[in-house]
Amino acid sequence: MPVSASSPTAVIAATGLFTPEQSISNAELVEAYNTWAERENARHADEIAAGTREALTPSSVEFIEKASGIKSRFVLDKTGVLDPERMVPHLPERSNDELSILAEMAVKAAQDALAAWGKPASEIGAVLCAASNMQRPYPAMAIEVQQALGIEGFAFDMNVACSSATFGLKTAADFIASGSVKAVLMVNPEVCSAHLNFKDRDSHFIFGDVATAVIIEAGDQAGPGGWEILGTRLKTVFSNNIRNNFGFLNNAAPEGIGKPDKLFVQQGRKVFKDVVPMVSEMIVDHAGELGLDPKGLKRLWLHQANINMNEMIGRKVLGRDPEPGENVIILDDYANTSSAGSVIAFHLHQEEMAPGDVGLICSFGAGYSAGTVFVRKRA
Repeated sequence: MPVSASSPTAVIAATGLFTPEQSISNAELVEAYNTWAERENARHADEIAAGTREALTPSSVEFIEKASGIKSRFVLDKTGVLDPERMVPHLPERSNDELSILAEMAVKAAQDALAAWGKPASEIGAVLCAASNMQRPYPAMAIEVQQALGIEGFAFDMNVACSSATFGLKTAADFIASGSVKAVLMVNPEVCSAHLNFKDRDSHFIFGDVATAVIIEAGDQAGPGGWEILGTRLKTVFSNNIRNNFGFLNNAAPEGIGKPDKLFVQQGRKVFKDVVPMVSEMIVDHAGELGLDPKGLKRLWLHQANINMNEMIGRKVLGRDPEPGENVIILDDYANTSSAGSVIAFHLHQEEMAPGDVGLICSFGAGYSAGTVFVRKRA
C-alpha cells in the first residue's frame, strides 16, 4: 500500500553487500557433476543394462547458460562442492560462543551499509533477518546480529523464501510509518549452497552464497540522497512447485532423512508458467494504483532467478525490449542468491541515477510469494 500523507516517509538510506572470496565457474561445476555421474553409472552398470535403472545424463556449460543465464556463483566453500565424493560445502560447526556463519555474513554486509549511511549503529531501532534459510530455529539470527553490532531495540527473523527481502522492506517501512522506530536494519544472509542438491542435474547450478543489508530510515531524519519508498505490495499463493522439506520434524521421521526433498526441489517449467504472468500483472497493477506508468520506470531490480524469466517480465512491464541496464542482471556472476538477488542488483546498479528517477525492487519465488517496492531517487 502507498504511505499516507500523514505517515512518516520511509527511505532506503543505504545498502551493503558481502561477497564470498571463492567462486565456482560453470566449467568447474560441470566437471565435478559429470565425474560423480560417471561413477554412479559405473556403480549401477548392471541395473542400467537391465533397464531397471536410468543412466544419469551429463551436464554441460551450454545447458546451464541456456537454461538460466548463470555463468558462475560465489560460495563459502568450493572444495567440498567440487569433490565428486562429497558434493556438499564443508562448513565446520562453530561453538555457541562463536559468531555463527549466517550472523557473520550479515554483520559484514551490515557494516558495509553502516559505512555508507554515515551514522552509528546505535541509531538503529530494529533488526530484521529476512532470508530463505536460517541455520537454527532459535535464538533468532537477527538477535545475534543485533548483539554483534551493539544495537538496542528489538530483532526478529522472517522467511518468505526468495521474497524475504521485499517482505522485509515492507515490514521496515511499516515500522517507520507507524512511528515505532526511526531506522531499521534488514539483513539477508544466504548460504544457498548448503540447501542445494549438487547431484541433481536440473538444479545443481542454480544457487550461490552472499549477504546483503539495507538501512531503512524515516524521511524526516534522513540525509540527502537515498530512495523514497513510494509503495509496497505483497502477494502469496500456495504451491508445491518449489519446496524444501528440511525441518525439525525430520528427526521424528528418520526414514526420510537424506532424501532429495530435504534440499531444494522445484518443477521449473511449472514455476515459469505460473510466476511470470502473476508477477508481471502485479507490477503493472501496483504501478497503476500509485499513479505510475510502468513503461516509464528507469530501472528494474528483479529477483535474480533465471534470465529468461527476467527478460520476459521486463518486456511485459515496459511494453518493449528493455534497453541495456534498464532490467538489471547480476545472476550471470552471482547466480540465484534467493532473497538477496534483487538487493544485490539495486546495490550495484543505482548510484548513477538522477533525482526523481523511479525504479522497482521486485521479488518472486517459493510460496509462491512476490513483493513489489517502488522507489524514487531523492536529491
